Amino acid sequence: MDHINKNRLFLGSCFALITTAFAFGIRAGIMNDLVNDMQLNDSQLGWINFMGAFGFPIATLVGGSIYNTLGPKKIGYLAFFSHFFGILFSILSGSFLPLFISTFFISFGNGLVEAAYNPMIADMYPDNKAKMLNKFHVWFPGGIAIGSVITLMIANMSGSWQLKLAVMFIPLFIYGYLFFGQQFPKTDNELGKTSTADNLKAIFTSPLYWLMLACMTLTATTELGTTSWVERILGNSGAQPLVILFLVTGLMAVGRYFAGPIIHKLNITGVLLISAVISAVSIVLLSTGTGSIVYLYAIVFAIGVCYFWPTMISFVAEYLPKTGAFGMSLIGGVGMVGLAIFQPIIGGWLDVERTTALGKGLSAEEAELVAGQATLDNIAIFPAILIVIFGLLFVFRNKFQTTHQH
Repeated sequence: MDHINKNRLFLGSCFALITTAFAFGIRAGIMNDLVNDMQLNDSQLGWINFMGAFGFPIATLVGGSIYNTLGPKKIGYLAFFSHFFGILFSILSGSFLPLFISTFFISFGNGLVEAAYNPMIADMYPDNKAKMLNKFHVWFPGGIAIGSVITLMIANMSGSWQLKLAVMFIPLFIYGYLFFGQQFPKTDNELGKTSTADNLKAIFTSPLYWLMLACMTLTATTELGTTSWVERILGNSGAQPLVILFLVTGLMAVGRYFAGPIIHKLNITGVLLISAVISAVSIVLLSTGTGSIVYLYAIVFAIGVCYFWPTMISFVAEYLPKTGAFGMSLIGGVGMVGLAIFQPIIGGWLDVERTTALGKGLSAEEAELVAGQATLDNIAIFPAILIVIFGLLFVFRNKFQTTHQH
């Protein structure tokens, strides 16, 4: 790795992840614009959100399976062009179908970013995997926080939703520049020693890996299912939804940046268990709050979901190393599959609960609030299930730690 500029590659990876995060933060901030401009209903928004998540797992499957062959550099180029065309055609779309299709390309680019740079970072920092992966994943919530603030500023200046989307070109061109002409690490470290066939064998023969895949769908939906609907769910709670989004994602970024000592102290399974407990409590609290107390509950929620995503990937890198780059890509992909599947369901919950509330004679504003709160109660079921599973993992952690590590 003599001629490899690790710092520049790591920085480029972070800007690539900021582009991914902007896709989530800005989409969450244009929901109401799309309702007004294209007359979309919540179920259609659910399908746009579905596409915003669905390209991701397809890309991680493709990227993960070709990582050992192509390496991070070529997969990164594919990510760049997928992002570029996706953003461009989203801005030019004037109705549901073109937006639906162009959102897929952005999402596909997002997945390729994870497929290329998670294993690359684990390869570059073999002794600090969990710490560096958490530092990399700072920029997912960090990017959403920045994206939501920019969206709010443009909205205050009466800017169009197309202008909000165009902001995504900024981190895109920065990461293109940072990676251009750089030498990348060869996949010869721990994660690259195995072939894709070996990775697949390790994945298919490990019940623990399959359990973690199931958990990933629940952790991803707990975190991103709630944040991607923040504007519709909490729009009538008396708190500003984009401020909540900024608060939640900003705190998550700080938490991930300082994750190293926490993970050392608690161990990976302990972090996951505590996260599930705090997440469940906070979502139930959010479903009852109105006014400024919602901000406080949002802070508790941020602490709960903060470590889910990177710690799940670290769990695989640490305890299931034989699954390799493919194992790390696949778990991220499956998280997004779970999220994609639940998006139209969450949209449907909102539509049904709103109709029920209106049928009871509530005003339109009251019905929005009641629908949002009932939907949060439904989402709280996900972390409740995780408490049981992570609790058992924590109790039996010594068993699989000795079995699965080298």
